[in-house]
Amino acid sequence: MKVLFIRDRQKWNSFVIRVDRDLKIKDLLLDDLNFSVRSISKMKRDKNIYKNGQVAKPTSMAKAGDIIEIEIKEEKAGFVGQDLDVAIVYEDQDLIVADKPPFMVVHPTKSHFEGTLANAISYHIDRTGEDCRIRFVNRLDMNTSGLVVIAKNSYAHHRLSLDMGQDRVHKEYLAIVEGIVEKDSGTLDFPIYREAEDSISRIVDPRGQRSITHFRVLQRLDGASLVSLRLETGRTHQIRVHLSHIGHPIIGDDLYGRPDTSLIDRQALHAYKLTFDQPRLGDKIDLRAGLPLDMLALLEKLGGVTDDYK
Repeated sequence: MKVLFIRDRQKWNSFVIRVDRDLKIKDLLLDDLNFSVRSISKMKRDKNIYKNGQVAKPTSMAKAGDIIEIEIKEEKAGFVGQDLDVAIVYEDQDLIVADKPPFMVVHPTKSHFEGTLANAISYHIDRTGEDCRIRFVNRLDMNTSGLVVIAKNSYAHHRLSLDMGQDRVHKEYLAIVEGIVEKDSGTLDFPIYREAEDSISRIVDPRGQRSITHFRVLQRLDGASLVSLRLETGRTHQIRVHLSHIGHPIIGDDLYGRPDTSLIDRQALHAYKLTFDQPRLGDKIDLRAGLPLDMLALLEKLGGVTDDYK
């Protein structure tokens, strides 16, 4: 069944649907909206399911033309909201897309329990008054900057995660790499492997998972290249490992290249572009985040043109 959302009645915590055929409400919730059995049981207890304005049970039948409304009530994650001056690039009833600055961890850890993107998004949510749980659809390394997608509900998270896994989300990165990349474009198809459970780094190895990165050279610089990269698979450190493997590590990469603080204090890698379908309504969303100041400065230092990437 195609889920027929009534466009002007959607909220982050409310789904309003016109049913296009006879079915059990539970089947709509499980098969089309991907709610868990546990969450459906909670909706039943809390009486958060309505059919044509009246409370309904998950086992109730709905007929074509009926209006089903599902309310979501869930606890917020306990992140402390902090004003960290993170730019919100896009927001709708299902999503927040932020431009993560370099040197910021996405999710709190034992060593980074404050100053994270989760803290920044919690601050933003507190200001909007939406008590949604933060669910990261994608993540970036601490020293990689750029676009991160946060889902406001489990439906959006599930749909976008599926789309990413099936290569229906266009993810484009910009990297400034060592050396002159001779081919204008190409595909890096090398398996990536983690040698030990406690190892942070990855290597190219036949034992690894197939990993595919498409690249285009945008500018050839003074002993370096500005490269656009599109991920077809999403392995940990994939871009960094692939570029290092072909002899063009990212400038400043302290794990797969060599750090050079005279040029930049981190790997020169930025999640630049995202194109995907809005999970509930299907609208095409096309987002860009200009290069941060440190990468613009590096590009200029190496004789590159910066105007197109601000």
